[in-house]
Amino acid sequence: MSRAAASDRHRAEAAVDTDERAAQPERPEGPHAVRSARLAAFAIVAVMDRPSPVPQAPAARQVLPISAWWLGRTGYRDAWDLQHRLVAARAAGLIGDQLLLLEHEPVLTLGRHSDPSHVIAGSDELAARHIELIRVERGGEVTYHGPGQLTAYPIVKLADRGLLVRPMVRALEAGLVAACAAAGVEAGRRDGFPGCWCGVRKIGAVGIRIEHGVSYHGIALNVTVSLADFELIDACGMPGVQSTSIARELGLPSEPSTESVGRAAAAFAFSFADQVGAPLLGTLPPAADAAAARANIEDLLAARSGLDAATAGGAARCAPGSSSFGATT
Repeated sequence: MSRAAASDRHRAEAAVDTDERAAQPERPEGPHAVRSARLAAFAIVAVMDRPSPVPQAPAARQVLPISAWWLGRTGYRDAWDLQHRLVAARAAGLIGDQLLLLEHEPVLTLGRHSDPSHVIAGSDELAARHIELIRVERGGEVTYHGPGQLTAYPIVKLADRGLLVRPMVRALEAGLVAACAAAGVEAGRRDGFPGCWCGVRKIGAVGIRIEHGVSYHGIALNVTVSLADFELIDACGMPGVQSTSIARELGLPSEPSTESVGRAAAAFAFSFADQVGAPLLGTLPPAADAAAARANIEDLLAARSGLDAATAGGAARCAPGSSSFGATT
């Protein structure tokens, strides 16, 4: 054995020896020392006899409902403003989670970072068709909204449900798949391409934004929408991608119908709420009254009017702590 190794072994053995000696109690000497030792031993036994605290189970996460509102045919800018006001109130903790269900007048929307070159139609053609082009703050590329298409906007505070962005998107996609299934159409996710697909044909889109921890924008599902209007754009920013609808997949004529959108809205709402583990509140089609629902939302916001005027006008559209996700239409 080398001198260095012997020295290391000696130091190790010395440490063990020192630890062992330190662990041995010294024998008390004299009556006073014996009495002190007995008191110390009694104190140790008393501590050992004391019952250990019972570990408390973590508090169960509160089950939070989602209030669903069927708004029927609604202008895009009107619904956009309503989303901002609801997001501000939800971020401030003044209201619970909301789900807006509706269809729009014809409109094209560009995502926050989307490429406008994917809008094939020129401004004159869009004007002739009375179709506005609006850039918004969601993720994803250009999309078309119009009659016969379900649009759903979830105003959800993700942290309160323990949700991250990806699981939220998966829940929206599952809702799209369920709405298609309820109508008799087989659809599913497609890896690398957010939304809902019938093979290689796009039937539903996802594009959301998170501000102050609250989601908005959402999904679009082609129910009985006029597919000719999708020729105005490269859907999803993917030239050549084919758009489809529930009506086309079933071999039915694509005559835009608010009633058909309402049926899809109910199926989507139930599935989405189930995916995020939320009880669903509200009246859904066919029993829902769109005008009454809108009045009730405005009453809800008015009753929570403690927000200052700037906040009540809507959440900042490009606020810090915000993110966007999605690939639309």
